[in-house]
Amino acid sequence: MQIHSLSLDVFDEDYSLIGIHTTLEDYKLAYLLNKKLGIKLCKCKDDLKFEEISNKASFSIFDYLDKEYDYEWFLIANSAKIETQTKSNELLLTSELKTYLISEKKKVDFFIKISGTFNDNFTDEIIAKIKEINTIITSYSIDKNSLKSKDFLTF
Repeated sequence: MQIHSLSLDVFDEDYSLIGIHTTLEDYKLAYLLNKKLGIKLCKCKDDLKFEEISNKASFSIFDYLDKEYDYEWFLIANSAKIETQTKSNELLLTSELKTYLISEKKKVDFFIKISGTFNDNFTDEIIAKIKEINTIITSYSIDKNSLKSKDFLTF
């Protein structure tokens, strides 16, 4: 009897990840990045949503497809505020909880994910241009393999 086996190769997406520290709102950051980098990030119709049993988190996301170089750009918020309501003695109490997309990088406000094939110099050039924006505190490359929750960046 012959035995046949199938192997399932796990797809490892090729992308670069940049962390950004800033106090800007998402739409203002997208505008400044578009202007500085010559891209056209647009707000996605739907946010990046995750649901647990008791909580629902929604992270804003912007994207841009560079057809010339076949790069796909994403600007993703790392934090979201969740409102929870509890009923106590005929009163409806609301509390706010902050949750993170990548919990081990709580200090990062936004991520830029660039999908495609390119060299390390490309990412370094992008980071240098981002740092030139006055309202950005800092930006740097993040090793995606060091993240425990990198699966949240697969979409």
